[in-house]
Amino acid sequence: MKIRVFSSPQSAGLYASSLLEEAILTLEQPVLGLATGSTVIACYAALRGLVWCGLDLSKTVTINLDEYIGLPPLHPQSYHYFMEDTLFRDLPSRPKEMYIPNGMAANLDVECDRYDSIIHKYPIDVQLLGIGVNGHIGFNEPSHSLFSRTHVVHLTPETISVNARFFDRVEDVPKRALTMGVQSILQARKIILMAFGKGKADAVAKAVQGEVRTDLPASMLQFHRDVTWILDTESASALPRNVWGGHSILSEMTP
Repeated sequence: MKIRVFSSPQSAGLYASSLLEEAILTLEQPVLGLATGSTVIACYAALRGLVWCGLDLSKTVTINLDEYIGLPPLHPQSYHYFMEDTLFRDLPSRPKEMYIPNGMAANLDVECDRYDSIIHKYPIDVQLLGIGVNGHIGFNEPSHSLFSRTHVVHLTPETISVNARFFDRVEDVPKRALTMGVQSILQARKIILMAFGKGKADAVAKAVQGEVRTDLPASMLQFHRDVTWILDTESASALPRNVWGGHSILSEMTP
């Protein structure tokens, strides 16, 4: 496990984009697992800059974690729209294949099977994650047990409340989503988890050093051999100072 702590989301995003760039440059057919949400915007802004400076995405495959159920791709709050608006639009090169769950599928079970077949066909080299204040990864919410594969999830009131800032009314937030399962996430060769802000500090500390529990899905990352936590000083603030040094200089913890 590696922990990197930065003074700002912008510098953290630049570092995260450099890890994605390394995979894109060194692998014959890099497969990137991508996330959405405000946390990854700085990473995508830096990655766009790299593409405009000559980084070629044309051999890359991207597979997104999740999508709301009931939002069409052109809806401003759909994750299809987020990815196009935040990362892919107007780039001089685009991934050769891009996959996002279809939240408008007539048969959601068939859509889950279809998505799992994509993940099986294209094993993920680098998986980018955020973390919810309740410790969710993707839309894998805290539960007595966790689904291993792509599935339909009922979003918790806490997640709905947090995501309401992106909608006109809390009533407009979809109550269900399609999400990649925890096992699929853990099968990625490398995982990068980004977290910023005081509100994420408790979830980060428990996931990094606490007991592995299904009601804190991010704690499952302790089982993975290659995870890099990219934090700012606020999201790292509940971790013991000897873990990251107590200041915004790169630190590393190896268990």
